[in-house]
Amino acid sequence: MNAAATTLARPRHDRVIAGVCAGIAKRFGVSALTVRVLFLLSCLLPGPQFLVYLALWLLLPQEP
Repeated sequence: MNAAATTLARPRHDRVIAGVCAGIAKRFGVSALTVRVLFLLSCLLPGPQFLVYLALWLLLPQEP
């Protein structure tokens, strides 16, 4: 496995808003659409999902 697949970072391509879901999808080897749908479904449940997304947007580095 290459280093890019083991590092959690926001990609410069395949971004919809900030690239957080795409970065998580790339890290775990799943489709970005799958992660986006799971995130949207999780927003139907009570919890800090949106705040976690914002924190990841600020904390995750962009891919070089």
